[in-house]
Amino acid sequence: MFDFLRKWLGGEPKPTSRALPQGAPTFEQRRAGGPIAYDADLVPALKRDHADLVKLYGAIGDLAKQGDFQQVPQMLNAFKVHLEGHLIAENVRFYNYVENSMQGDPENTALVRSFRREMNAIARGVVDFVKKYQLGNFDQETRQAFLVDYQTVGGLLAQRIEREEGSLYPLYLPH
Repeated sequence: MFDFLRKWLGGEPKPTSRALPQGAPTFEQRRAGGPIAYDADLVPALKRDHADLVKLYGAIGDLAKQGDFQQVPQMLNAFKVHLEGHLIAENVRFYNYVENSMQGDPENTALVRSFRREMNAIARGVVDFVKKYQLGNFDQETRQAFLVDYQTVGGLLAQRIEREEGSLYPLYLPH
């Protein structure tokens, strides 16, 4: 409801994530830093984010495949906002904790950092994809290009989610 009002009044919806129940931390909160505590609910919340993102992305594709592009720009923006919230949660709560807990383990620290860099690149690609298709009117050529780009981005996201859940999230352990 508040996101609708914020958007109606001209503001962007704030990033959301199940892994950020109090919302995205402010710049001051992120800058203050401090140790990040282990949270047994974090990885399940991040996985629920993944499920939500996959569901929303699938709904966008379903509309596009049916030729109904009217809602696609709004849904892409909603997807981007949810992804941003998820990435904030991963960066602030997951990566910082794991990197801190793995001090002295250069191999796993390098793995975690490479995942982080890769996700940042994928996120930039998703944002570019969303910006590209913030159109009021999709002609036939744009519809075809969208479907190709949609498949490419979806494949990257699916591969990333599988790798995160299989290789990265198991590194989140209490210490």
